[in-house]
Amino acid sequence: MQYLLDRLPARAKKPRNVGITMVMDKGLSIGEVENFLSIAEPYVDLVKLGFGTSAVTPKLKEKLAVYKNAGIPVYFGGSLMEWFYAHNALDEYVKILDKYKIEYAEVSDGSLEIPHDVKCNLIRTLAKDRIILSEVGSKDAEKIIPPYKWIQLMKEELEAGAWKVIAEAREGGNVGIYRGTGEVREGLVDEILTQIPVEKILWEAPNKSQQVFFIKLVGTDVNLGNIPSNEAIPLETLRVGLRGDTMVYFLNKK
Repeated sequence: MQYLLDRLPARAKKPRNVGITMVMDKGLSIGEVENFLSIAEPYVDLVKLGFGTSAVTPKLKEKLAVYKNAGIPVYFGGSLMEWFYAHNALDEYVKILDKYKIEYAEVSDGSLEIPHDVKCNLIRTLAKDRIILSEVGSKDAEKIIPPYKWIQLMKEELEAGAWKVIAEAREGGNVGIYRGTGEVREGLVDEILTQIPVEKILWEAPNKSQQVFFIKLVGTDVNLGNIPSNEAIPLETLRVGLRGDTMVYFLNKK
C-alpha cells in the first residue's frame, strides 16, 4: 500500500492541533472500546462520552483506562456540566473531573440558559487546569442564533481560554449549524469563517454529507466532531480522497 500512501494528501500527525477527529461514545462497552481502538486508534484524536452517559456507565474507571492506554484523551459531554450548573454544584463537577483525571472539559449552554459572562468565567476557571472545548449553539431547533452572535460568542469564549470552539449540531446533525433536514447552513458557516480562525473551530458533523461539505470547504485537516465510532475509518477515507465523495475533489487539487 506504500505506493498509494505516498500519493495521498498530507495529514497532520498525532498529537494534532488540526485535522482533529472527535468520536462520540454514547455507551460503548469496554470490549467494544478495545475492538474499536484496535483498528481506528490512529485516526481518533478525542473521545467524548456523550451528554450524561459517563454518570450512568458501569466500570467507568476501567473504560477510561482503555482510552488512556491508547493515548486518546476523553472528556465528558457538556450536558453533564450543565446538569451540575443547574444544581449549583459545579465544585462537585470539578471534583469528579479530578477523581477520574479528566484533562479536557467541555463548557456548553446548549440545553440551559447560562449568562454568557458566567459561561466565560467558567471557561477561565477550568482552563487553569484543563484544556477547554466550549460549545456554541443551542440544542433547541426553534432557537435561531444570527451569524453575528455566533461570531461574538466564539470570539469571547476563545478569549476566555477555550482551546477550540465547537459548532453545535447534536448527535443527529439537525440543529445549530444545520437545518432540521441536516443541510448545512452555508451562509452561517461562511460568515463564521470570515472572523474565526478555521483551526480554532471543531464542526460537529455526524453525517457523511456534512463531513464531505467541510472537507471540501476547508480541506483534509478540518476539525470534525460527533463522529460515530464505526465511522472513524470511513471519515479518514473521505479526508484523503479514498472514497467516491471526495476522490475527484482531491484529484483536481493536484
